[in-house]
Amino acid sequence: MRKVASCLLLLFGLFGAIAGIAQQPNAELQFVLVSDVHYGIERANFRGAKGVDANVVNAALVARLNALPAAVFPKDGGLRAAQSVGAVDFVSVTGDVANRMEAGEGANIQSAAVSWSQFAAQYLGDLKLPDRSGGVAPLFVVPGNHDASNAVGHFKLAKAADPTSMIEIYNRMMRPAVPLTSASYRYTRDVIRTSRDISGVHLVFITVWPDAATRAWLEKDLAAVSKATPVFIFAHDPPDSDAKHFVNPNGAHDVNENDKFENLLGDVYADGPTAAGAALKEQQAFEQFLKRHPNITAYFHGHSNFNQFYDWTGPEHSVVLHTFRVDSPMKGAVSAADETKLSFQVATVDLAARTLTVRECLWNADPAHTAGPLVWGASTTVAFAPRPVLIKAKR
Repeated sequence: MRKVASCLLLLFGLFGAIAGIAQQPNAELQFVLVSDVHYGIERANFRGAKGVDANVVNAALVARLNALPAAVFPKDGGLRAAQSVGAVDFVSVTGDVANRMEAGEGANIQSAAVSWSQFAAQYLGDLKLPDRSGGVAPLFVVPGNHDASNAVGHFKLAKAADPTSMIEIYNRMMRPAVPLTSASYRYTRDVIRTSRDISGVHLVFITVWPDAATRAWLEKDLAAVSKATPVFIFAHDPPDSDAKHFVNPNGAHDVNENDKFENLLGDVYADGPTAAGAALKEQQAFEQFLKRHPNITAYFHGHSNFNQFYDWTGPEHSVVLHTFRVDSPMKGAVSAADETKLSFQVATVDLAARTLTVRECLWNADPAHTAGPLVWGASTTVAFAPRPVLIKAKR
């Protein structure tokens, strides 16, 4: 009888535990993605005006972002469909805060310092998206190739190098005990590589693209992360990278107009002498890295800007990395010519279901009625690795 009673208690305890699990709310993460805000240049056309400064365009975008919590998700079958957006856990900007200070961008070439001050006033001051505690959602920023080139130098620069946006992003994301200044900052040493853990997701923020040194850092970072924890990477370049961003393999390995390499990453380009090629060897190394870390399941980027949801499989097609490309308010491949296509993204994660929904939000769909409701564009829902293992009940 004691054995029967013990078994019954064990059985009821198991059912109770299962019921308790079922009653727990699903862990959820929600965030907003913006990219390539490019302070320092003008947009050809915006809301009936011509030659509109980035400061004006981004002010309009920030105003629409502030309206997001009251918006209602579409009935698209995705996570939280037909519900109010509500609070967000963070906002991420994936680079090119400051436009490269180059000739041909207007009569007045704006410094990176001025561009950062405008960005800070709007995205760190005016942006007031609420988080779940009722405070202001944090802003996470990674640098783009324009931010980096302003610091490194570039053959198109019309002004002396200005590392301001790189320094400010570093201080914000890396949180050094002594903030860096223009006197103490060194581009090749002071690289933004950092991570945050929010709602059961490990978030990784890096400079431009995951080169060899970044992957070595990430190996150490992930050593303390459970293999069951999903990892999301936020970078500027797409997974297939950009050849010209690597170190010049020619001559003095410098930045020059003939070779056109920009020396923004730590790796010397291994695929030939020209920056017009495809960085296949570098991509293969990243692909092999992903094979060792299958819980790296999502990658968010800008650079060549338009809204896109796709799976990156690598040159050897041995991995599946859910990838999300974000539009630019200033240099969108589609939205530069059609302002009704201007967009940002909203991502929602259900950790219990191990799914992610990313939606395109068309924030300027009706330029004549700027206070109208936000309009939703494309959306996708994906499962992310590691996926749950289904165990068939024995009969």
